[in-house]
Formats: sequence, structure tokens, C-alpha cells
Amino acid sequence: MIDLDLSPRYEAFRDECRTWLLDNKPDRALESMDTPGGFEQHREWERVLFDGGWSVPAWPAVYGGRDCDLMEWLIYEEEYWSSGVPGRVSANGVSLLAPTIFNFGTTEQRDHFLPRMAAGTDIWAQGWSEPDAGSDLAAIKTRAIRDGDQFVINGQKTWCSRGAWADWIFCIVRTDADAERHRGLTYLLVPADAPGLERRPIGRLDGEPGFAEIFFDDCRVSVDNALGEEGQGWAVAMAAAGSERGLNLRSPGRFMAAAERLRVLATELQSSGDRIDCRLRDEVTDAWIRSEAYRWQTYFTASRLMEGDELGSEASLMKVFWSEMDLELHATAMRLLGDRGELAPDAPDSVDRGAWLDGYVFALSGPIYAGTNEIQRNIIAERVLGLPRR
Repeated sequence: MIDLDLSPRYEAFRDECRTWLLDNKPDRALESMDTPGGFEQHREWERVLFDGGWSVPAWPAVYGGRDCDLMEWLIYEEEYWSSGVPGRVSANGVSLLAPTIFNFGTTEQRDHFLPRMAAGTDIWAQGWSEPDAGSDLAAIKTRAIRDGDQFVINGQKTWCSRGAWADWIFCIVRTDADAERHRGLTYLLVPADAPGLERRPIGRLDGEPGFAEIFFDDCRVSVDNALGEEGQGWAVAMAAAGSERGLNLRSPGRFMAAAERLRVLATELQSSGDRIDCRLRDEVTDAWIRSEAYRWQTYFTASRLMEGDELGSEASLMKVFWSEMDLELHATAMRLLGDRGELAPDAPDSVDRGAWLDGYVFALSGPIYAGTNEIQRNIIAERVLGLPRR
């Protein structure tokens, strides 16, 4: 028999973080983090979390954390998303870059970057994708040539998440032009105000610059900003990609909260006289079941990791599952709302100020970012199932 009940210690931890989040929740909705004003509002929220000790609970206390284990972190994430507090503008840093700094960074890099990241002093953008590389990171062309104690960077990055307003960018660059594909890459940490760096916001369909193009024109960065050894950037990037696809970026709490909101939406629409056919009711039920299945799979995975196991290529399984679950969940909401789902946030009949439409548009990108699902299925076939390459 499997015992799915949490221990008294974990239940007490849940009560503690739930109480703090509800007591410190902003009294008004913040503007979008993809606007200049909203970005700074969210940065202020990061500082509130940090001052309360809830910015990075799974980190060591010396860097602003609480030394929480993986189970406590998953519980915290559940409470975070269910409480309705603002999203994390620092997610690229605390969820993707930080685990990589812990694994590959020097003591000096950890001491400098991690506390500032936890406090929201430095917000990070992801600079991986390039116009001609797509999801193939090994095909990147941005060059970084060693010149004494500096790298001189030339090239372009695109679709840089948080790139329009971030303070720093973590990039993969090619430092050995003669090396083949996965070799000769280096992982660099680049200040966004470095001379020779230009960023151009990319407007989405809603007009907000959720991404940016980054151009490097003889941009100089200290060699001390290389994360890991020069030429070993592929190994560093793959560790970061595992964090992006697996536990760190998309915890179950996010989808459990969305599934509960979907259940409430269906109940309220039906109570107000809307007819909801059996097919849509089944979709709502399926969304709730899938979010719970993802939760328990993640708890199982966390328990293995706590015993010393490694995540490995299983991260690709998780990524495919959560990205397609998120998209279908929001598509169900749009079908429930019908024409009202397309209304602008300030329209008289808008539901939840257009949050479902925003969520749906964002979910459309889920099967693409963090490595397209087509690529992830190849990884699953070859490395998880052991199928031969054709």
C-alpha cells in the first residue's frame, strides 16, 4: 500500500507558507510584467518574498533560502499558485539559471549572483535561441573570441524571455569556430548594459514585449563570467535544459491551480444558466485528473531524487506532458466561454479580465519553448525507450 498522506512536519510547513502568502498578498493586481511599470512592480514583489524568506525556500540559507527539501518546495509551489499572488518575474533566474550556478559556478559566482537574484535585484533573461538555429542549440552561430581576460561577442539572439527589461542575460556562444556542433560552446553571463549589446523588444499579438532580440557588436565580457569551463557550454546548457523541462520551471502547483479555476468557471457558468454539454464537462474533469496525475508523478520523482537518483531524460517526458496538458486545459476554458473568451480585459462582459485568453495564448507556446515537443519525443524514443535511430 502506498501512503499518500503528508507527515505532520510537511502539513505544518504548508500551513506556514499558506498563512504568509495570504497575509502578504498585494491588495491590488499588478500590471503585466511585460510592461516597464509592471516589470518593476513584480521586481518589488520579489523583494517582499525575499524579505519574508519565501523567495527561494529550497536554496541554502546563506543565499536567502530556507534549506527546504524537494517535498517542501513542491508544497510551497502548490500554495503559491493557489493563493493568487503575482507570478514570478525572476523565474528565468531562480528556476533555470540558479540550479546551473549551484552545479557549475565558482564560489565567487555563487556569492555574487545568487543573493542578488533571490532579492530581485538582478532579473535574468534567457539568451539561447537564434534566428537560424531554432530548437537546435548545437547550430548556434553567435561567436565569442577570447581577447586576454575578455570575450568579444558578435551575433544575435532572439525570443529572449524577459529580455526587454532584464538586468542580465545568460547565453550560449561559440568560442571555437572549428569545433563540431556540440563542442566548442561556452555558457556566458552577460550584463544587459554591456557596451556593444543592443536589445529590441518583440511585440506579441497583445502588443506587450514579452521577448526581445539581442544583438552583440564587439560586446566585451570578462572571462570570469563564463559558467563552467570554456568549451564545455553544451554540458552546462543541458543541465539547465533539464531544469527547464523537469521539476523547476513548471511545478504541479501551477496546473493544479489552473484546473481548480477551470472547475470553478464551469460551475459558475452552469449556475448562471449556461448549458454545458457532456463533452465539455468531461474535458473539465479530465483537466483536473491530469493535473493530479502530474502532481503525484512529480512527488514520486522528487522522492527518488531525494534518495540520490537523477532525473536525466525523464525531464523530456514531463515537459511533453505539462505543456500539452496546459494547452488543452486553457482550450477547454475558451470553449466554455465561447465568444466571451475573446473579449478584451476591460470589456463589460469580460470574464476574469481576460485571464483565460492570456493563459491560452501563452499555453500555445508551451509545446515550443524549453525544446519543441517533436524534439522531446525523439529524446524519449531514443534515451528513455531505447528505440533505434532511423
